[in-house]
Amino acid sequence: MNPNKQTYITLHGWLILDKPLGLTSTQALGRARKFIGGKKVGHGGTLDPLASGILPLAFGEATKLVPYVMDGEKEYLFSVFWGEQRTTDDAQGEVMASSSYRPTEKEILSALPQFLGEVDQTPPTFSAIKIDGQRAYDLARAGKPLEMKSRRVRIDEFELLAMPSPDRADFRVQCGKGTYVRSLARDLALKVGTFGYVGALRRTKVGPFGLESAISLDKLEELSHNGDAQTALLAIGSALDDIPGLILTASEAQRLRSGQSLLLRADQLFLMDQPVILATHQGTPVALVEVRNGSLVVVRGFTF
Repeated sequence: MNPNKQTYITLHGWLILDKPLGLTSTQALGRARKFIGGKKVGHGGTLDPLASGILPLAFGEATKLVPYVMDGEKEYLFSVFWGEQRTTDDAQGEVMASSSYRPTEKEILSALPQFLGEVDQTPPTFSAIKIDGQRAYDLARAGKPLEMKSRRVRIDEFELLAMPSPDRADFRVQCGKGTYVRSLARDLALKVGTFGYVGALRRTKVGPFGLESAISLDKLEELSHNGDAQTALLAIGSALDDIPGLILTASEAQRLRSGQSLLLRADQLFLMDQPVILATHQGTPVALVEVRNGSLVVVRGFTF
């Protein structure tokens, strides 16, 4: 038996990590897991080493909710540095082209509305998108020619925050699933007549989770020294605060756990237009359900 091997216990819930710069999402997850434990853990939404901010970590049964969290709105604060086009569309890439032109505040403000709503966006070549079963960034690093297909994304808000220098502008964006901030910076720069790349990026919101819910690795390590790291876990249902809930009786909970459906009662008709509902019994999540043909049907069950 290896005395240095850590024993992980079963945990259920969310740890909202404020990921620091310099770590991959997988590395950050590994450090957090070392401090808090947990046999089964996954992360929602990758952040590059050059990015910081909200990284939701799902433990145990919370992993079943990762897709719902990632479908939620995201918010980023980022800086665009004008004058250079880079292979990765961020500070890590090699310079491909340059321009001496620097946009004015008026030009930037005039361009921002053109990016709002449903827009077509071409992802960066250095991205995790799969092409014929391989990650785009692996193909790009191997020097293979890539044709990245554009896709539809949603941008709800795009705001200029500051212009600290002629070479840099700071922005805030709220967007939907699949939006690449690096692509947004690249395309905005082209729209205002120059080149640009992301030099700093911080994610401040993922679905229902914001910075007010987040904890740093340093703070988590401090809690672990006192045996209190698990107090940082949020309840499973905290990821679904914005969806309706349904309180079950003991017999109803048992039916759903066994995979059976429940007939929709007259006092539950208000749930018919809801895409998904969280069913609980005595405060414990039982299942995510949806209405089909007048019945509540299990979409995802929880096991405790």
